[in-house]
Amino acid sequence: MNKELKRMKYIVCEKPGEFQLKEKQAPTRKENEALLQVHKVGICGTDLHAYAGNQAFFTYPRILGHELATQVIEIGANDKGIRAGDNVVIMPYLNCGTCIACRKGKTNCCTSLKVLGIHTDGGMQEQIAVPIDILLPANNLNNDQMAIVEPLAIGAHAVRRATIQKNEFIVVIGCGPIGIGIMKFAQMKGAKVIALDMNEQRLAYAKEKIGVDYTVNAKGDPIAEISKITNGDMCTAVFDASGHKGALEFGPNYMAHGGRYILVGLSKGELTYTHPEIHAKEMTLLCSRNAALEDFEYVIEVINQFPTASYVTHNVPYTKMISNFDSWLNPKTGVIKATVDFKL
Repeated sequence: MNKELKRMKYIVCEKPGEFQLKEKQAPTRKENEALLQVHKVGICGTDLHAYAGNQAFFTYPRILGHELATQVIEIGANDKGIRAGDNVVIMPYLNCGTCIACRKGKTNCCTSLKVLGIHTDGGMQEQIAVPIDILLPANNLNNDQMAIVEPLAIGAHAVRRATIQKNEFIVVIGCGPIGIGIMKFAQMKGAKVIALDMNEQRLAYAKEKIGVDYTVNAKGDPIAEISKITNGDMCTAVFDASGHKGALEFGPNYMAHGGRYILVGLSKGELTYTHPEIHAKEMTLLCSRNAALEDFEYVIEVINQFPTASYVTHNVPYTKMISNFDSWLNPKTGVIKATVDFKL
């Protein structure tokens, strides 16, 4: 293990479109905290939106990064049995523990929730100190796997919230990192999965690596294609993982009467629906935010069934992140999940 650093490198998003590599005093842990070495940081859609200046609930400057592979440098006595040298996954949601959501076990939507890398500084730095209670032991996972637990947990949470049933037809709008996770976990529940996107490369990935049953290109006539696949019934569960306003508003058109519409992607603005159309279907609208402890535990348990090697498409050391970040905004580069190594 590395000894504690006196000074360390970090990357900060100073304002939309601007990163800076800087140096600062390394953190020291407080009581009930652990000091962690950051090995790898996954780049999330939230990070891309923050850089582009269109992320909700965001202020600058901010150290991004909440998809983290870390190792314990220093930790006090704890009931999780975590020791110095252990690999740990961070559940990056800081909740109050006392509001109505927390009291009912929905800590993922705490009324005063703070997410590392969004509301408070995240892990795009060599070391970080965080509360012990948001750590999960992960000695059986490698760095790539640890770095993708959080986005996969978001997908697992959405699938659990939707109470997916065996053999029901579902459609997932958006074959990005979150959508791919939703597809995999829905598939594991026995659903017949339709992947919908405008990018043929990502649709091919969903088919070849995730094994979805059907792919549909949104540039064609997706309503007609999904109707044909489902024998006119349409899908009993529709997931939006795009966060795109137009896609979010169009999603109910793929839904069966009596179906569920699960909003996982987040749009910054207002959404508009034609009430008679969604009322006629008696649509159930579900929002799915972040993930809960049981979702993280589930992902850690089953992650060996997920194609991590193909999912992580791009990786650079932190010294090259700033020069590469713009390319990760462009789907034409083939990016699904980019990661940054912080321990060189």
